Amino acid sequence: MLRRLTLLLNDMKLRNKMVLSYILFFILPFIIVGFFVVREYRDSALLKAKEQIESSIDRIKIRTNETLDIAINLSSRLSLDSDMEQIATTRYQNRNDVVEAYRDFTTFRMFLDFNPEISQIKLFMDNPTLLNNWEFFPVDAALKNTFWYHSALEHSGLIGWYYFPNETRTRGNLLSLVRSVYFQEERSFGVLAVDVNTEYLNSMLRQENADTLLTDEQGFVVASNRTGMTGKLLKDTSLGAELSDKEPGSYEMTIDGVESKVIIDKLTPDKSYSSLTIITIYSVDSIVKEANRINVLGVQVISIFVVLSILMIYFIFAVITKRLLKFSRQISKVSMGNFNAAIAVDGKDEIGQISRQFNQMVVNIRELMDEVTESHQHASELERKQNEIKLKMLASQINPHFLYNALESIRMKAHLNGEKEISQAVKMLGKLLRKNLEITGQMIALKDEMEISRAYLEIQKFRHEERLNYELRLEPGTEEIRLLPLLVQPLVENSVVHGLERSTDSGTVKISARIDGEHLEVAVADNGIGMSADKLEQLRHALGQQESERIGLHNVHQRLLMTYGEEAGLLLESEPGEGTTIRFRIPLEG
Repeated sequence: MLRRLTLLLNDMKLRNKMVLSYILFFILPFIIVGFFVVREYRDSALLKAKEQIESSIDRIKIRTNETLDIAINLSSRLSLDSDMEQIATTRYQNRNDVVEAYRDFTTFRMFLDFNPEISQIKLFMDNPTLLNNWEFFPVDAALKNTFWYHSALEHSGLIGWYYFPNETRTRGNLLSLVRSVYFQEERSFGVLAVDVNTEYLNSMLRQENADTLLTDEQGFVVASNRTGMTGKLLKDTSLGAELSDKEPGSYEMTIDGVESKVIIDKLTPDKSYSSLTIITIYSVDSIVKEANRINVLGVQVISIFVVLSILMIYFIFAVITKRLLKFSRQISKVSMGNFNAAIAVDGKDEIGQISRQFNQMVVNIRELMDEVTESHQHASELERKQNEIKLKMLASQINPHFLYNALESIRMKAHLNGEKEISQAVKMLGKLLRKNLEITGQMIALKDEMEISRAYLEIQKFRHEERLNYELRLEPGTEEIRLLPLLVQPLVENSVVHGLERSTDSGTVKISARIDGEHLEVAVADNGIGMSADKLEQLRHALGQQESERIGLHNVHQRLLMTYGEEAGLLLESEPGEGTTIRFRIPLEG
């Protein structure tokens, strides 16, 4: 590990080493100390935010408890009210008596006038002679079966807090105090319900910054500073069933897509057997807002100092290493092939000495490359002359002992004697000889190359008569394309000698030329005896050797490679009994 670290440091630039040392031994300790201080300030801000949250929750509990205490006190006073007991327990003979008694009773209305925290007071009594005037309610069988009525009677003298559907229920009174009232004279019980003003609770909760909900034991939202929540079961709201099942405590949850802190607390008013649940929801961002501001500010200050410090030290080190960088740029130019670059580094120290030695080395390399280039040019010229000699030797291989003039004399005499076939054959032979004698090694047109091949085929047709046929197909536009001489005729000769002469059946040689994209493709095909796969592979291998038994094919293949490149060699295809096709592709002249 230590060795790898040493190698890594050795590979680093000197300037980077200096900057790294400065970062490790000054900037890094400063950053660590700075972040420690920022973290302490951030933790202090978080602690303050938590204290504010706890204070807010306590304030909500106190203010809610104060409101509920008003309802509790009213219920206590009413439980001792003799006028209410008189009306509730009297067995009336007719409706007029009931109406008269109700008219004279004003206690409920008086309490409502002086206590805006209360929206309605109701007494439920098992007295069928009572009339329902929304203050006194006769109890029927359905009402007796309600949970809150049972609960109030079971917890005699204690108070319950509920929301329950009722014909008097409105959006303004969603929470009711229920308690049983014992009437001494009649030895009977009634149930008193005091409806708390929901809007009063909501206005109290709206003074808080956090979302706050007040729910009863059944899960109904009886007050909230979030719109659209009151009167609903908590599990049916956007907060979901997950929140309604939580026990009192603190939770980290996602509420409406926002990371939030949820605090659940129980509120059990005085003399109560049931409790209310206070749910307070703070977004995490609001809690850590001040802490994050301190954190961001601290990071910005540290970052600015670090950046400015690194820029300053980088500038200082850049000045120190400027000469080395200049040396490095010149070396890069030389590595890219620019051997005319010269290093001009001032000074007589080690860097200056190395630069002068480097300049001398570049001069020596340039002189050596010039010598190599000159040697390569000589070698190329020698190869070109050798290729011309090979070409002339190839041209001289085709019937070198014929004399054109003698052939012409023979042709004239045969013509005069009526020997037209002999005359035509001698004419073709003379034409072939003349074309070969005219070859100088320069490029010739494809049509001239085809004339040489046609003359050769006419001579062979004279020999083989009906056993030999040939076809020449030149795509329009290919006639004037120039190429090396004697590329096609050796291929035609190979097809006749090796493909057709050894066959007992008649055969055909087809010569075709076409333009394929940016290349000229020439193919010579016969339907002779063909070759086996092994023999074909041997022939392909032989073409790449220095010497070959197939002199004609070997010479053509080598000339194509030397002139047009590796992709221009001969391509051979053959099937036993099906014939052989030889083709080559050469690039068109730009």
